[in-house]
Parts: sequence; structure tokens; C-alpha cells
Amino acid sequence: MSKVTFPLELVEECMFGTSNLGGCISCGEVQEGCEPDARNYECESCGEKQVFGMEELLMMGYVKE
Repeated sequence: MSKVTFPLELVEECMFGTSNLGGCISCGEVQEGCEPDARNYECESCGEKQVFGMEELLMMGYVKE
């Protein structure tokens, strides 16, 4: 099983725009309504508590260029 990654553009959109996005490291879904430092939010798609804010995902190594 490969590691889920998210595009850098989503992090930039959150940092410089008005989006509050998070990503689930379990299923890879992107979800709205997450603070930048969100940790272990429940995923609306898979139900796992593996949603993190985009900035948090960047620091954790889940963002690719």
C-alpha cells in the first residue's frame, strides 16, 4: 500500500486563499471545514479519524510538489 499524498496547490490555496481544507491519510479524500492545525478529525468518506489540516499534512510529509 502506497502512502497517500496531497498536491502542494491545496496547501497554497489554504495559506493564501480562503479555503479551510483537510485531507484523510486513510482514504485520500479532501474535506472542507478543517483548521490548518486540525488533527484526527473524522473523515466524511471513510469514517476514520485520520483527517488533518493541509498545513499539518505538509509538516507530516504528506504533501508533494
